[in-house]
Amino acid sequence: MIRIKTDEEVAALRESGKMLASVLQLMRERCKPGLTPKAMSILAHEELERLGGEPAFLGFYGYPDIICISVNDQVQHAIPNGYTFKAGDVVNFDFGVRYKGMITDGGITVCVDNKTTTDTARLLKGTEQALLEAIKVIKHGCHVGDISATVEHTLRRYRLGIVRELVGHGVGHQLHEDPEIPNYGRAGRGPVLKAGMTIAVEPIATLGSPAIFEGRDGWTLSTVDGSYAAQFEHTLLITKTGCEILTKV
Repeated sequence: MIRIKTDEEVAALRESGKMLASVLQLMRERCKPGLTPKAMSILAHEELERLGGEPAFLGFYGYPDIICISVNDQVQHAIPNGYTFKAGDVVNFDFGVRYKGMITDGGITVCVDNKTTTDTARLLKGTEQALLEAIKVIKHGCHVGDISATVEHTLRRYRLGIVRELVGHGVGHQLHEDPEIPNYGRAGRGPVLKAGMTIAVEPIATLGSPAIFEGRDGWTLSTVDGSYAAQFEHTLLITKTGCEILTKV
């Protein structure tokens, strides 16, 4: 069941989204050579506590940290560790915030010291552009397939691999709600979205093969061929004429 949020719930989601965006902006600013994912996680936790929110990821199916920080060929769900960032690393921050019982979910990918190569620049630009193009088609009455087809078209235009196992989703009362929103599909297909619903759209792409595998920790997903990966994500409130970005960084 896809739930319409009440005005009170939407107000809480707006506050949750502002907190999430503030933490991700801090991650973008502070991600420098010599720091580690664990140090960034501690910083994120301190900032979220200061803002008055709760971490939505901690304990989710047993996840042991408050944020997922995936580096280079790590696609998603990596547990913050002691790896030392170096210039040119591609780092994804995927984060969730709970406020007054309502959850938002968002993510950004950055290149440490902005030392991009031609390929990593294409990866980051194409993945983020897929999210931005998808946002343009979201409104009351659109199909999930309209979003999926837009994401797929954009990622293919940038010659990126599309990870099929990981999808966007409804969000709000729970971290993962209906409907699932794949990053590939056909326009005009799938559930119809209505004003008042909240969804998380998250293109996830690679520079090579989209094949992934799960690491020994039971969480970290990495590319089989070692190619770099990226993710960008916003929580969106569907309106009659479009959508409101609740997690805008």
